[in-house]
Amino acid sequence: MPFNVARLRVKELAEALSVDSPEIIATCILLKIPASSALSSLSVEQSKQIIDYVQKRNPKQNITE
Repeated sequence: MPFNVARLRVKELAEALSVDSPEIIATCILLKIPASSALSSLSVEQSKQIIDYVQKRNPKQNITE
């Protein structure tokens, strides 16, 4: 069992991208990433896929630190 694997909640990613959680969940559905609520956790790779998709749709979208 791997320990210390980085995970990010949908709601945390939504806050970082300045979008609503339902938009992230809709993106997950499009990308076939299993996430059904704001508390679903995402791997680093899944988060990167979502960030890339959101930034392509909204090129002015920046990640807040």
